[in-house]
Amino acid sequence: MELRHLRYFVAVAETLHFTRAAEMLGISQPPLSQQIQRLEHEIGTPLLKRLTRGVALTEAGSAFLPEALAIVQLADHALEKARGVARGMSGQMSLGFASSVAFGAPVFDLLHRFKARYPDMELITREENMALLMQDLREGLLDAAFIRLPCESSKAFNLKVVATERMMIALPAKHPLSQQPSLALSQLADASLIIFPSEVAPSLYELIVSTCLRAGFSAARFQQAPQIASSLGMVSAGGGIALVPASLCCVNNPQLRFCEIENNTLFTDIAFAWRRNHPAKTVMHLLALMQEA
Repeated sequence: MELRHLRYFVAVAETLHFTRAAEMLGISQPPLSQQIQRLEHEIGTPLLKRLTRGVALTEAGSAFLPEALAIVQLADHALEKARGVARGMSGQMSLGFASSVAFGAPVFDLLHRFKARYPDMELITREENMALLMQDLREGLLDAAFIRLPCESSKAFNLKVVATERMMIALPAKHPLSQQPSLALSQLADASLIIFPSEVAPSLYELIVSTCLRAGFSAARFQQAPQIASSLGMVSAGGGIALVPASLCCVNNPQLRFCEIENNTLFTDIAFAWRRNHPAKTVMHLLALMQEA
């Protein structure tokens, strides 16, 4: 039994007319009649009653129709699903996020527009530090990742900058200088600097550390937080100050204050990273959406 035979039978059963069914299928009427006869011969019983005008379903035909229709619909669904995945219109896309990128509004505005454009696409997301993200991307465990620059290992991938953020100073609300709109880093040199581990974002770590050391901070007073975002909890508890991307200023904590850095030279880019060779079509669709913006 061939799938086309089922399609032909369903078309005739739904129109109850050979000529109209043939027109709908885009074939002539005689071959359609022949194929239906072959199907009936294979089943061993008539499915249709040939009338003077049109046809009617036999009892066997009425019983056969729902199952035949379900098979045809399932085949059509499988075909469309396979085509959608091949075109990058459906299926899955695995995305990684560097710590603190989750606070970047441009990233999630982009993903919102992507889901609106491709509603059948499932996004599988994971947050990791930069070293693990780059490793997973290199090994094909991720299709793409949103990372923070500077990042030395990112040079092995294609990159597209999504947003640029200035670094800000996060202070405890009770700090004597917390009400100042901007501060020179040297004004805070006697404070403990709360900083994320170097493996979270090695190049950004080095940039912050070198800038703070030049401003008079003591490396002996550096304290480590698990991630960029988690440093804010330690600041709010009075453990010191931290330098964080501006997007983290959205954190609503009455124990925190944020201020600008005078003569600021500390900036970080949020970038979209993907493998140079054989990128997934879903990745190319996301890149096209970025280009539209």
